[in-house]
Amino acid sequence: MIPLFAIIFSGVEWLVVAFVALLLFGNRLPSAMRNMGRGITEFKKGMEGVGDDADPPKKIDEQPKKIDEQATKG
Repeated sequence: MIPLFAIIFSGVEWLVVAFVALLLFGNRLPSAMRNMGRGITEFKKGMEGVGDDADPPKKIDEQPKKIDEQATKG
């Protein structure tokens, strides 16, 4: 199934739209792309830190704890 916008615009029309967008927003594009890259980097750093905040799972002792002998004699 072909998306509707692909039928309306061919390759030449997309180039014209891209050229007009570059003329209108060309001076702001480098800073916008830089900010987007910084945002992606911060997001990745945040995703790496998600697992670090939680406590690691504690191991369950396989052997039962020994009961103090003096407490059982009492």
